[in-house]
Amino acid sequence: MQQNEKLAELLSDLVKINNDRIEGYEKAMAQTDDADLKALFQRMIDESRTYEGQLNEERVKLGGDFETGTTVSGKIYRAWMDVKATFSGDSRHAILASCEYGEDAAQRAYEEALRSDTPMPYSLRELIANQKGALRRSHDTIKTYRDMEKVS
Repeated sequence: MQQNEKLAELLSDLVKINNDRIEGYEKAMAQTDDADLKALFQRMIDESRTYEGQLNEERVKLGGDFETGTTVSGKIYRAWMDVKATFSGDSRHAILASCEYGEDAAQRAYEEALRSDTPMPYSLRELIANQKGALRRSHDTIKTYRDMEKVS
């Protein structure tokens, strides 16, 4: 596989994890009436839309097409979120715990991209590292919210 194709595939994976994140937070928004959580989830959606755009821009520079898909595991996760919500009664803690699980998946995807042996320009590595750092802060925010909720 040509170097640019490998790099485009790596970027595609990161776009898909951001698309998973967008869909996951949209689902989480639908499961709560709490204004503070809706605002938080919207912020996370906006963040991933920005990252998805930046990553797709890099894919196009490499000769690739815009990636619009999601991962199979993301689809499975969202279905699991639906089942879990049915049994948990859409509690704040359960919704936030599900969101944290999704944030963990994003961290793993970005870590894999940064550890990849696929050669990439420094500017692209920096973009991915910066996005990973911002996503880590978002993860920590979700975790803080989750920790503030008591399990009923």
